[in-house]
Parts: sequence; structure tokens; C-alpha cells
Amino acid sequence: MTDNILIHKYDRVGHISLNRPKALHALTLDMCHAISTALSNWADDDSVEAIILDHAGGTRGFCAGGDINLLRKSALEDNGVMGRKFFHDEYQLNHQMMAYAKPIVCFMDGITMGGGVGIAMPAKFRVATEATRFAMPETGIGLFPDVGGGWHLSRLGGRLGQFLALTGARLDGAECLWAGLATHYVPSEMVADAKARIIEKPDRIGGVLSEMVGSPPEARLKKNADKIAKHFASDRYEDILASLETAIAENDCEWSTKERDTLGTKSPQTCKVALRQLAESAAMTDFADNMRMEYRIGSRVLVRPDFAEGVRAVIVDKTHDPKWNPATPEEVSDELIDSIFAPLPEGEEWVPLD
Repeated sequence: MTDNILIHKYDRVGHISLNRPKALHALTLDMCHAISTALSNWADDDSVEAIILDHAGGTRGFCAGGDINLLRKSALEDNGVMGRKFFHDEYQLNHQMMAYAKPIVCFMDGITMGGGVGIAMPAKFRVATEATRFAMPETGIGLFPDVGGGWHLSRLGGRLGQFLALTGARLDGAECLWAGLATHYVPSEMVADAKARIIEKPDRIGGVLSEMVGSPPEARLKKNADKIAKHFASDRYEDILASLETAIAENDCEWSTKERDTLGTKSPQTCKVALRQLAESAAMTDFADNMRMEYRIGSRVLVRPDFAEGVRAVIVDKTHDPKWNPATPEEVSDELIDSIFAPLPEGEEWVPLD
């Protein structure tokens, strides 16, 4: 067990709190194992009817992601061995949560990114607040929207998932509710009361949360929905870039220029990976198949040049000047993408928990 996870049981409700505040509760392997063990123990405990998942203290972050430093160290020092172990077990937790029979209520109160999205989206009830900042920013560090991101993002309407996967755009709580990423919106000041009521009445969670919704602000993203659907319509990355360039040339400048410039900072390799990932995920009917695919991608992308370079530029040195390899979308060949998605050798594929 780890001090970075607080596990309690209140009457008929199991309560899991992330407790790594200095890292905005980013997930370590030990944290993934602790959550998984708690869920396994409660799965067969008839006295537990529901699970609350949140973070301890403050509203700055629910969960900022996964253990990026471990992943980069693994990429540079052990050819990705420890990184693949992290991915494998983290993805087992994601799958365990998706298949979990009892309702999970996740309070996305604060930054919810990367690995945080991976443990939030499987929850039956996903509660956003005015402090929520939801994003899958992986293409900016040469990674891809994993932890089930292919599954969740590909099922959003209006090509919103493709937009989020490529740009890493941050959504607030009202935008998450509008997009369907959150099921409920509760002001931060009412979150403690919501948890107390759920503990009191775990058989009517939906009613409790609906009674506390209030009036969320208008979703700012909504005004750009038509542009997103138009310009991010293709599964071919070059087509998306060309569509934005055409809009700029036709003086539809401000939004298109902003998104064009944003994409210019991302890894061309992982933008192409993300588009194919979402296209393949959308056709799947089993979440385990999605996680098997994402583990194949993660195993390859982890040790390719862009990941270590992206983390160096954005997180370690903070120079924000990554030198991507390949440097342009045109240089990212179909053969390279095929090799990233190819099956792993026998005995190395991802498998769910027993």
C-alpha cells in the first residue's frame, strides 16, 4: 500500500482519494496498484454499494496525469522496460474500472489530464466543477492520448475527440458537461455536501447529483463546434492542416490561425498516431481490444525519439522547442505508423486483470 492513496469505507460507500498533492496527484505505479486492490476487495463485498473517487485537499488538481519522469527515465535508460510495465498495469486499472459492476462517482474537481482522464472516464458518474481543467495534452510531448483515450474521445460527436486529441485543448467544467465528458456539474463549494449525501444514499446517486447541479455557465467551446466539425473532419492529418490553411487564406483567421499554430507545436508522428488510434477505436466493441491496441502503441512510441525529446522540451528544460523526428507530417510514413500499431511478439501483448 502507499501513502499516496487514502482508502476508507463509510457505511455503504468505498472512498478512494488520490494523495500526492505536490505532483497534482499524478499516478505512480504504486498508486495504480493500490486503487486496483481496493476495487478488487470491494467488488465482492456486499456491504459496499458504490465508490467515490476524488483527491485529498484543495481544488487545484484531481489528477495531472501519469508518472512522466519514470517513463522518460525508462525510455533513456532501460529501453522502455519499466515504462511498459507502468503502461501495462495502468491500463489494467483502466479496464478494471470500465468493467466494474458497482457505480463509481469521480469528482473531477481541478486539473484532470492524461492518466487522470484514464481513471475518471470509466466512472458511471463524472462530476465536473468550475475548477475542472480537462485535457489530453500528450501530442505536445510526443506521446498519444492513451489510458483509454482512443475509446472515450472517438465516441464524442462533431469530431470533438479528434480536436482534443490533436490540440490538447483544455476544457472547463461547463464544457465537459456540454461535450458529454462529465455527467454532472456541481459547484466546488457543494462538492463536500454531495459526497456526504452520496454516502447517506448510495442507491440514488444520480438523484443526489441532479439536485445539486444549479446553472453551469455556457460552454465556450460550443461556439466553435461547427469549425471543429469542419476542419477536423478528416482522419488524414495533412487534410486537417490544409483545411485550416484554406480558412486562413479566406480570411477566417483568428480561430483557424490559433489552431494551426497550436498543431505546429505538436509531434507530427503522434498526431498521425492519434488520428489512426481514434479511427480504429471507434470501430471496436470491446474496451479490452482498445487497451490492447493502445499498449502496442505505447510500447513503440515510448522508445521513439519524440517522447524523450518532448518531455525534455516541455517538462524538464521548459524550453518548448522540441526537435521532432520526423520533423514534418509528410515525413511520417504510413509504414512507420503501421509498425507502431503492429501486434507485439507472442507473450508480450497486454492482458486484462484476471
